[in-house]
Amino acid sequence: MIRAWLISLLLLVPSPALLVQDDNSSVILGEAAGGVEESQEEDVDIAEIIFEHIGDDYEWHIFSWGEKHVSLHLPVIVHSSTGWHVFSSKRLEHGESYEGLKIDPEKGKIVEVDSGKRPFDISITKNVLSLMMSSLLLLVVILLTARWYRKHDVMNESPTGIAALMEPLVMMVHDMARENIGEEDYRRYSPFLCMAFLFILLNNFLGIMPFFPGGANLTGNIAITLVLSLCTFFTVNLTGTKHYYKDIFNPDVPVFLKPIMPIIEVFSALMKPVSLTIRLFANMLAGHIMILCMVCLIFIMAKYGAVLTGSMTVVSVLFGVFLDALECLVAFIQAYVFTMLSSIYIGLARAHGE
Repeated sequence: MIRAWLISLLLLVPSPALLVQDDNSSVILGEAAGGVEESQEEDVDIAEIIFEHIGDDYEWHIFSWGEKHVSLHLPVIVHSSTGWHVFSSKRLEHGESYEGLKIDPEKGKIVEVDSGKRPFDISITKNVLSLMMSSLLLLVVILLTARWYRKHDVMNESPTGIAALMEPLVMMVHDMARENIGEEDYRRYSPFLCMAFLFILLNNFLGIMPFFPGGANLTGNIAITLVLSLCTFFTVNLTGTKHYYKDIFNPDVPVFLKPIMPIIEVFSALMKPVSLTIRLFANMLAGHIMILCMVCLIFIMAKYGAVLTGSMTVVSVLFGVFLDALECLVAFIQAYVFTMLSSIYIGLARAHGE
């Protein structure tokens, strides 16, 4: 239905390949259309818009009011060949340099003006600030929940407020840990699994929010997902039982498989954090890109006539709302899958011999 509607709309737009005759020559409008596309690319750089929203930055754009742009300029903390430098990122706006440093327009990172080398950079970037705020928010939510349970009799009262929201989430992870790890050890690992689930879930939803303090692509940053996966990797391999390592290096298999199986098992253990990293990173990044593409579709069609522009605006808004709702579902599913797989890996490492 939607596809047929779009085809009918396209038929209403005059073809750019029509010939226009004058007294001297004929001009093919297809060439003119090529010029329109080139000017359109200059006006609307879709790749730049998308990567600006999903990438890290030294400032956080809050909103625009007409020609005025309100941004939060973050502190730059770098160590270059001339020593330490601490200043506001406002000094590096519009390609300007300060204290021998500038922002490389291609990489989006601070480099030295003379050598072009990147200094040691521990600046508070957009993603770093988002990480701090989300961690603080998660800490406040957990402490408020714990405070409610300390002041109320849970055997006679149902939780209210934040506690009512947190209880089913925590109990879901608690039951997941008990099922996958076992009755003996699950209480030891439940705090880590709850932390991982709530942290990923909170940052997934903050990334969908189009306004401050949301909008940062934290879980769509591979460095963040890699650290989370490494936490699972070290938890699994540093607390594994002797039977876990026996199954890796001396499994009960036929003799001709014994030289091969340890290689396969070690490779499998190393690939587990890689799969956790890529799955969370790719799913959240793809969701953000899809939503941005639907929004940019309006601006792409702006030069192709009022009928097509208005129609595609309606389509873009409807699909944008649908993708937002889908992204909310994906945000929960990805947090759930990461936690479930982590609990399964821990459970396999805590297995005891028969």
